[in-house]
Amino acid sequence: MQLEPPGHTAIPPDLLQGQRVRLRHWTAEDRAPFAAMMADPRVMQFLPGLMTRAQSDAHVARISGAIDERGWGFWAAEHLPPDGGAPQFMGFIGLNHPLHDLHFNPCVEIGWRLATPFWGQGLASEGARLALRVGFEALDLDEIVGFTSLRNARSRALMERLGMRECPTETFDHPAVPAGNPIMRHCLYRLDRARWTAA
Repeated sequence: MQLEPPGHTAIPPDLLQGQRVRLRHWTAEDRAPFAAMMADPRVMQFLPGLMTRAQSDAHVARISGAIDERGWGFWAAEHLPPDGGAPQFMGFIGLNHPLHDLHFNPCVEIGWRLATPFWGQGLASEGARLALRVGFEALDLDEIVGFTSLRNARSRALMERLGMRECPTETFDHPAVPAGNPIMRHCLYRLDRARWTAA
């Protein structure tokens, strides 16, 4: 029997699949479409910069390694076509421990990044709700946060649809964004267990 590392939580598969979205571990086949995403200016509009293939592969290795270690993280996200067609890789959705020096650390954040063909269909919302359920039911978290550039209206609207509340007094300059970059100023959203349960 394979022993899991300390701190590892086995997530029940039924928590990771909805009607149109499945969250799963990464595979080697995900690297090429993910690299194409990370080189797309529309996807990366509110992030510090485009990634090369080598940088993208290294990013996949980091987030995949976190799932190996903890049992959860930024999972690869698949679209499950309603006609029963083959699942389509569309990006990532999940939970993460931010490593940057942020005033609200330690925390668990929710995050997502999808290729543009999958925008505007409610797929990010469905996948994010799966991730929230994992956080509150499987990981027994008291709170999950989200943050993004003040200019990122799409992600802010999604956080609000998820029931997260903006904290206007907690805006901050993200340390990974170069000084002077217009996306540097970030907003913080919070969702606690009581509000999630009530919803």
